[in-house]
Amino acid sequence: MTAAALTPIARPPRTFFGEPPAIAYLAFTEAWERFSYYGMTSILVLYMSQTLFMPGHIDHIVGFNGFRAALTSVFGPMDRIALASQVFGLYTGFIYFTPVLGGLIADRWIGRRSAVMLGAILMSAGHLAMAFDASFLLAITLLIVGCGFLKGNISAQVGALYPDDDNEGRTRGFAVFSIGINVGAVAGPLACGLLAQLYGWSIGFGLAGVLMLIGLATYVVGYKHLPEGAKRAKAKADHPPLDAKQWRIILALMGVMALTVFQSVIYYQNGDVALIWIDQAVDLNLLGFRVPTAWFNSIDPLISIVSVPALFALWRWQAKRGAEPADIGKIGLGAAIAAVANGLLVIACLIGKHASVLFPIAYDVLLGVAFLYYWPPLLALVSQVAPARVNSTLMGMVFLSLFVADFLVGWLGGFYERLGPAGFWTLNVVIGLVGAALAFALQRPFERVLGLKEQAP
Repeated sequence: MTAAALTPIARPPRTFFGEPPAIAYLAFTEAWERFSYYGMTSILVLYMSQTLFMPGHIDHIVGFNGFRAALTSVFGPMDRIALASQVFGLYTGFIYFTPVLGGLIADRWIGRRSAVMLGAILMSAGHLAMAFDASFLLAITLLIVGCGFLKGNISAQVGALYPDDDNEGRTRGFAVFSIGINVGAVAGPLACGLLAQLYGWSIGFGLAGVLMLIGLATYVVGYKHLPEGAKRAKAKADHPPLDAKQWRIILALMGVMALTVFQSVIYYQNGDVALIWIDQAVDLNLLGFRVPTAWFNSIDPLISIVSVPALFALWRWQAKRGAEPADIGKIGLGAAIAAVANGLLVIACLIGKHASVLFPIAYDVLLGVAFLYYWPPLLALVSQVAPARVNSTLMGMVFLSLFVADFLVGWLGGFYERLGPAGFWTLNVVIGLVGAALAFALQRPFERVLGLKEQAP
């Protein structure tokens, strides 16, 4: 026998659909986390407005009197629905704020793996605490802090799986990771909403807690395969100080982010006041079965998945004819589509007391398309033109725009009963149209500052 024959044959490295095996653990962890998050938020505002903030329940919440007094000192007196909307807006807003702090703590002290583990534990405890009236504020706090540790750091681990020069591989990895996000966003409201309707709020929130525990277990199983620290970023010395042109680019990007707040405000009402309106004003009975209100929150993420091929085909067709909208133009179109979606609810309110279920379905379908027109183009624009020295910082600021938007979502919800349903949705139409008009009006000035005029489409 020759020496070559005795040499063991090297086995090819194991992969997950051609990607590093660790991506499977990260994607499934994120899927379970988003499953629990979107399942919980799909019933949160209904739970607060219909049960928790009613007499006999609100008095049992530990620390709520002081919390409500603090809100009243800032926002003024609020009725039950306004209070529920404000709490929802603060909760979802801080969900997008704390990942900045969680990433800082992970990078400086505890590392990403430990941060994600801690975040998953805190979120599991928060979901389970949500099943009890008394621990409501504790549950909200645990969820916000836990998400801060988990969300940004698990996303950073996806990027750390690939070499610096493997941009194509990193894009594929994030595509796999995004599938987990969208699947969880679709399935969560379906499962938690159904159980909450059939067996009570506590069971719906309890399921969200169990799902988060499954996500934690998934992460633990893959713990040894996951990257620990961030790959070392280039030192600041590698990049020259920002000059006047780069500062103008930064300010222009911040202006574009501000433009998207208009659409984010009217988009994220679908998880707040829209659910209250659907529950009160839409005929949800179908062949003797009442469709759970929370199920409507599964429509727009589903549309965001299934409409991607058709939308990409449309953009390619437009590009061949030189008519594909630029990123800022797409942002304007997204705001306009979201305004049309809200206009459907105005029509539904004016037609009669009990609206057809087709109106909220069409509303969420249009929101799903509008999301694709504004959020991916915004991320692409910032990552493309932001100066290298502050590229990561500006990408983080994109998510802070959602913090501002969700804060406004909760504040605007306080006008629902004062304006009435038709007036409230008309207000949302106006907000969307203003955002669209500003995007179209400022598109050329922003493109000149960002240096996009000389780039090929």
